[in-house]
Amino acid sequence: MVVLVSGAKGQLGQAIQSIVDNYPSIDFVFCTSSDLDITNSANCKAVFEKYKPHFCINTAAYTAVDKAETETEKSHLINVIGAKNLAEVCKKHDTILLHVSTDFLFDGTSKKPYTEDDVPNPTGVYGQTKLEGEIAIQNRWYKHFIIRTSWVYSQFGNNFMKTMLRLGNEKEELSVVSDQIGTPTNAVDLAEALLKITEFCQTEPVEVFGIYNFSNEGQCSWYDFAKEIFKLNNLQIILTPIPSEAYPTPVKRPKYSVLDKTKITTTFGIQIENWKDSLRKCTQFL
Repeated sequence: MVVLVSGAKGQLGQAIQSIVDNYPSIDFVFCTSSDLDITNSANCKAVFEKYKPHFCINTAAYTAVDKAETETEKSHLINVIGAKNLAEVCKKHDTILLHVSTDFLFDGTSKKPYTEDDVPNPTGVYGQTKLEGEIAIQNRWYKHFIIRTSWVYSQFGNNFMKTMLRLGNEKEELSVVSDQIGTPTNAVDLAEALLKITEFCQTEPVEVFGIYNFSNEGQCSWYDFAKEIFKLNNLQIILTPIPSEAYPTPVKRPKYSVLDKTKITTTFGIQIENWKDSLRKCTQFL
């Protein structure tokens, strides 16, 4: 079974590479943006002709949430046109597409965890382009899994956890937003979930394509997340909770973006760790 992974140098791409030994039956093809430019239709066609993958896991994305407000064309090119190109080439080769999306599709006004059926209402360019990318896939190729996730971190790439660890070693005091609630997601856990879906598709005749939520279990604020990061890494720092208004950003973050994981756990039998347990596990690799 050939699984092609785009965005191999990104955080999730590296997370998938870290667990390939757990999946000896899979022939992985990891493509960086120079190997596979998802914004280039001809390049996509050439790569798929060469490898003829059974699955494509698209981890390539424009994820600079605030910068997207000024780099709208770049965000649209990668998140929308790139998704469209992959859906079209996947259809041609009968390749099942797994595409990673985001909690930024929602405005954060819900009082309960978001399900896959809740209506998106993005508040910024990044969320809007990710939504349009989802729609582009849905309109072109039915054999897709769109996995919405949130607050992704890991020992790879740049992320909130690594930023906090850097600042914790540089500063004695730090202020972190405490009124935005969500769920941290260990990229390695997300990688495992994606590969479990590919395995499921090999053994189960039932077609269960569509949108699924995945994050770790539980919920917290960014302040709670930072506090746990410092605790697990034995960093002594004065941490102060602040409201979002005290830390203005170009894009308004969702106040609440917890995702309901009932669908993915019941469909694929995936067991999901609590975010604190998964963070502890990740800390061992630092």
